[in-house]
Amino acid sequence: MRRYLLHFVCASLFLSLSISCSEEQNFDQFDDLEVTPLLASSILYIESTEDFINTSSVSGAFYSQTVNFDAFNEQFVSERLLEGIIIYEVENTTSKSINFTVEFLDEADNVLDVETFSIDPAPSGVLTREVAYGPAGKSLDILTATSTLRVTGSNLSDTTSTSSEPEPKFIFKSGAEFLFQLK
Repeated sequence: MRRYLLHFVCASLFLSLSISCSEEQNFDQFDDLEVTPLLASSILYIESTEDFINTSSVSGAFYSQTVNFDAFNEQFVSERLLEGIIIYEVENTTSKSINFTVEFLDEADNVLDVETFSIDPAPSGVLTREVAYGPAGKSLDILTATSTLRVTGSNLSDTTSTSSEPEPKFIFKSGAEFLFQLK
């Protein structure tokens, strides 16, 4: 008798668990899902010592380079970009007045946008600039069409003075945050 009771309890338990845990699944939830990831990235880091800046040519350019920037060359990525912010930080502990320029160029080397920084000699502190692209700022087309960045740093002072700061340097950093719509 005990055996039949045990079988009955186990069968009842199994039946009640299978009925109570089943629910119709709704796979249409994906249609309601909105995914907008925020991606952060470093773009440029440039550091020059005062000695290096003092060796610059007569034109005063101590740094000049064109950097590949194909972050949005895939149509899938460029079509889903909602907005972006590029953050620049500039620090100058040298005795030099410096002009620093970042140019955004398309594939045909046409200038799409320019950011120029005029930095006083030390103590100038850290200059931070945020440039928005999208609904709250400049056109997103600038970012999506950019193929290269042309970066130029010019010494606007003499080539002999030296700073009293320990290890005088010019430091330029840039990073970005981009918001995408994945669906």
